Amino acid sequence: MTIPDLPPATLRLRIDAQALAANWRALDTMSGSASTGAAVKADGYGVGAEQVVPVLRDAGARHFFVAHWSEVPAVLRHVPASQVSVLHGVISDREAAFARATGVTPVINSVEQAAIWNAAGGGACHLMVDSGINRLGIRPSELGEGAIERLQVDILMSHLASADEDTAQNRDQLEVFRTVTLHKSARAYSLANSAGIALGPDYAFDLTRPGLSLYGGIARPELAGRISQVVYPEAAVLQAHDLQAGDKVGYNAIYTASAPIRTATISLGYADGFLRCRGPGAALQHEGRELPILGRVSMDMVVIDCTGSPELKNGDFVQVPFDIHALSMTSKMSQYELLTSLGKRFSRN
Repeated sequence: MTIPDLPPATLRLRIDAQALAANWRALDTMSGSASTGAAVKADGYGVGAEQVVPVLRDAGARHFFVAHWSEVPAVLRHVPASQVSVLHGVISDREAAFARATGVTPVINSVEQAAIWNAAGGGACHLMVDSGINRLGIRPSELGEGAIERLQVDILMSHLASADEDTAQNRDQLEVFRTVTLHKSARAYSLANSAGIALGPDYAFDLTRPGLSLYGGIARPELAGRISQVVYPEAAVLQAHDLQAGDKVGYNAIYTASAPIRTATISLGYADGFLRCRGPGAALQHEGRELPILGRVSMDMVVIDCTGSPELKNGDFVQVPFDIHALSMTSKMSQYELLTSLGKRFSRN
């Protein structure tokens, strides 16, 4: 028996490649004389590393940052290993051996990681210095440790904790990092993420590392009008219903029809990143018309009022609004959460 092709997905993610490339170019322009890399961790911030890496490469990016070693293969299919860096560094001999065998560059985050890397044979690496976020990175006081001094540091970097806010911590971290650059030589220095780029040229150094704003996130007000939406989710109608007054919808029956209405059950739920907090008061769209969500969002489905779009039938697609800056205000989810919670069930193109 010949197995037929897999049926088309009832969830699809349209990716505006031109907007993605334009976002990188806008951030590159704002970075001034600094080179501009691209954070493509978390499967390209949920958009899909396989889809975004070639676009960013063709736009001009030459430094790609992932968090986990498991994220490396998808990136290596599109760019040379010398352009790929792993932010979590090497916490075992196996990771160090993999880095040396592939040519992917680890970001060293501790004296212990430095020792592992040196014992494996060393070579070019990046070094993260903790300038105040207290997450990953060596303390400035550890720069003189023997294992750190033996490193062949390509990029010396740090990470801003509160660049999306106007806070004294930004300037404090900048001053710490400036001092570090005077005491540890490297080919290049890097501090700014998307929000850090918007803080101005003092934060750019030699390389910026945007992530969120590549994919449509407005990390600071200065980026509004420069950054465009990249991701456009759509979901299919599974079934249409005619409800009568008094009929209840969904788990716990929190919605009761007050009059006859036409509804549609949509192939979308919290397993696809459409969490319950995005349901109340929200709506999907079809041909510019809003279709209010009724009742609770469930794992795989939502129900909408499609009385205003009676032509909707099984298999038709409706649009899921995805201006992530606006959605973060109404859903109380961060822009990062909205992007990275997009599920694997979306077809991506």
